[in-house]
Amino acid sequence: GFRHYVVNSCEFNSSKLNDIEYTESYYYNKLEYIRFSSSVGKYVGYTEHGIKNAERWNNGPEVISRRGAKESYCFHNVGVFTEAALTKS
Repeated sequence: GFRHYVVNSCEFNSSKLNDIEYTESYYYNKLEYIRFSSSVGKYVGYTEHGIKNAERWNNGPEVISRRGAKESYCFHNVGVFTEAALTKS
């Protein structure tokens, strides 16, 4: 069968917002076809289908909501993760 999935990730060196990078990657059959990265600030397509979607999403409300994800999704979770890791070390 075919598989479609999305991976959201936060990479960080500290709990400061400027040290965090948020990415959202879309895959189909293990092939990444489009990605949003907070360091780039827009969607980038890697396949013909991904490029078409990136153009559409970058001109719509999708890119605006993703630009806020670094703060709303990562910043909160990084703080929770960092606090949990520090109390156990």
